[in-house]
Amino acid sequence: MSVPGKAPIKVVLTGAAGQIAYSLLPKLLDGSVFGADQPVFLGLLDIQPSMTMLGGVIMELEDLAYPCYAGSVGTTDPAVAFKDADVCVFLGAFPRKEGMERKDVMGMNVKIFNEQGAAVAAHAKPTVKCLVVGNPANTNAAILLSAMGGKIPAKNVTALTRLDHNRATSQLAMKAGVAMTDVAGVFIWGNHSSTQYPDVRHATVKGTPALSVVDAAWLEGEFITKVQKRGAAIIEARKLSSAMSAAVAIADHLRDWIKGTNGRAVSMAIFQSEGAYGVDSDICYSFPVTCDQGEWTIVMGLPIDAFSKTRMDATHKELKEERALAEELIKPVAIN
Repeated sequence: MSVPGKAPIKVVLTGAAGQIAYSLLPKLLDGSVFGADQPVFLGLLDIQPSMTMLGGVIMELEDLAYPCYAGSVGTTDPAVAFKDADVCVFLGAFPRKEGMERKDVMGMNVKIFNEQGAAVAAHAKPTVKCLVVGNPANTNAAILLSAMGGKIPAKNVTALTRLDHNRATSQLAMKAGVAMTDVAGVFIWGNHSSTQYPDVRHATVKGTPALSVVDAAWLEGEFITKVQKRGAAIIEARKLSSAMSAAVAIADHLRDWIKGTNGRAVSMAIFQSEGAYGVDSDICYSFPVTCDQGEWTIVMGLPIDAFSKTRMDATHKELKEERALAEELIKPVAIN
């Protein structure tokens, strides 16, 4: 069924029976992410009540008849799913429900990502690339990395802010009345949350600075709020979270990370050790990066004005608070 002559890579999805996975899986197999000559074997992890549904998803994967499909395994066992994984996409997370406090949600996600991080460290390849999508994505990535105990490099763990990057690019292009490809240099700083900072200070529209093309008051007000709250607006309209656009963003993130950006800067939430832009190294913070040969590099030296710094500091503060809460929940309960 797969492309002859090349060994398959193993790509693992958690929450594999969910709606984002359903939109994402065809893109992982059509050659646009890993290459038209790269066979892909899928490790599909979910909980027991979703196994019947996951069986139907696997039937559809077979029915796609894509040449890159090298088979799959659907399982509730992380050891089976993560064994020899090359790429892991963490879609599954515990969502915040009505009446729940942030600490309650974080406690559930600490348990999930502690277990999965330990399983990745024990069973995946040491070179595995991990992308966390399930919210709170940035802090779930920090929990995951901590649970890996140093067996997977921090540079190989990222969180998704490409969806926010795509949203911001689209909003600017529509406001300017140009094609999406005419907009460059829009970046997302910080957390995938309502504190994120969609930055157009370095953006251009057809090569002209965005701030001189589009009304600055809109860019510094409604634009930022619209991007920050876009996910909530979609939930209100669909009664479901973003799936189609999230799947495309995940594919964009993986393709660029693995195959490179050819010098173009994109947004990725990462762990960095240089104190870039004054950000702590133990939080997963979104930066503008370029990618080459499977490695990301932060775009350094961008001028940061007072308007941007205030917003970058606010999302940094939120991430530090989330990290502190996660660490508090991770600590074992003292025995008297």
